[in-house]
Amino acid sequence: RLPLRNQAWKAAFRLAAPVMLASIAGVAVFSHFAFGFDWAAAFLLGAVLAPTDPVLASTVSVNDSADHDRLRYGLSGEAGFNDGAAFPFVVFALMWADYDRLGGWIGGWALHRLVWAIPAGLLVGYFLGKGIGRFAIWLRSRHQETDAPNDFLALALIALAYFGAETVGAWGFLAAFAAGIGFRRAEIKTVIDNPAPEHDEQIQTLEETNDSDSTSHPPAENFVGRNLEEEELKQPSKAAGMVVSEIISFGDTAERLLEVMMVVLVGICLAIYWDWRAVPLALALFFVIRPLAALLFLIKTPTGKVQRLMMGWFGIRGIGSLYYLSYALNHGLNDNISDVVGITLSVVALSILIHGISSQPILDFYERAISATEK
Repeated sequence: RLPLRNQAWKAAFRLAAPVMLASIAGVAVFSHFAFGFDWAAAFLLGAVLAPTDPVLASTVSVNDSADHDRLRYGLSGEAGFNDGAAFPFVVFALMWADYDRLGGWIGGWALHRLVWAIPAGLLVGYFLGKGIGRFAIWLRSRHQETDAPNDFLALALIALAYFGAETVGAWGFLAAFAAGIGFRRAEIKTVIDNPAPEHDEQIQTLEETNDSDSTSHPPAENFVGRNLEEEELKQPSKAAGMVVSEIISFGDTAERLLEVMMVVLVGICLAIYWDWRAVPLALALFFVIRPLAALLFLIKTPTGKVQRLMMGWFGIRGIGSLYYLSYALNHGLNDNISDVVGITLSVVALSILIHGISSQPILDFYERAISATEK
C-alpha cells in the first residue's frame, strides 16, 4: 500500500537491480573459471538463477497489506520486481551465444529490452491494474452482490497485463507485478475518497495532525466481516474490501498449489538432471555472492545491519528460474544445454532445502531482535 516514493521501497529496488546484477556477474565468473563454461553460457546460468521466488519466499514476505517491516517489504518487493528485471539478461546471454561475440547488437538489445521494455511493462501493468480495479469496485458497489465471486479476476488481470505488455514488446512479468500495485492503488483511492463510517473519527484525527496518507487509512479488506449484507456494499470502501479480500484469498490458495507443484516437479527432474557441480555454486551464491552484494548495495537504505544480513541470506530460487530455463530451451540454447539444465535444477533444489530449513529459526531470531530493540 506504500507509494513507490516511500523509503521502504528503496531496499527492494536495490535488491532487484544492483544486487541482482552482482549475483548474475558472480555466478557467471564462478561458472566460467570453475566449470570451464564459455562466457555466454556462464552469463546465461547467472541470469537464469537471478530471480528470487515470491511463492517459496512466502514465509519471509509481508504478512498483510499493513505489514511495513523493512525486511519483509524489501524481500517481497524484490521477488516481484526481479522476476521481470532479470529477463533482459537471459535474452542478452542467448543473443551473445547466437552471435558468438559481443558487438553492435548490444545497442539494439539495450534500446529494446531495457530502455523500452522495462518502463513500458510497468506502465501497461500499472494502469491496467488501476483501471480494472476501479471498475471492479464500482460494479460491486453498484450491484451489491455478495455471492458473485471475484476469484478469477486476479487471473484475468494477470493474463491481460501479460498479454498487453507482450503485444507492445514489453516485459509481461513486470506488467503482471505492476498490475497488482495498480489494483491496490485503486483500493487506496476508494478508501481515501469514501472512508468507512466506523473509521471517520480515526481519519479525522490523523488529518488534524497532518499524519494522513495512504497508509493511515485501514486496508479495505479490514472492513469486510464474515457476514456482509448486500446493503453494506453501497459503501464503496466495503465493496473494495470485498473485491480485494476475495482476490487475496484466491491468490493464497493458488500460491500454495504452485508451491507444491513446483517442489514435486523439481524432485522428479532431479532424478535425471542432478549435477554435483551445483553444490559449490550454491554455496558460493548463498553464502558469499548474494550476502556480500546485499551488504554493499543496501548501504544508505532504511535498513539495519541485521536486516541487510537477512536480506542477503533470503535469496530463495524457484519458479522464476524454471521459467527462464524453459524459455532458454525454446529460444536457441544449444551449447552446454545439459549442463545449464542440470545445474539450474540442482541449485533450485538446494535452495528449497537450505532456505526451507533455515527460514523459520532465522525469522524467530529476527523477531526476538526486533522485540528487544523496541523495548
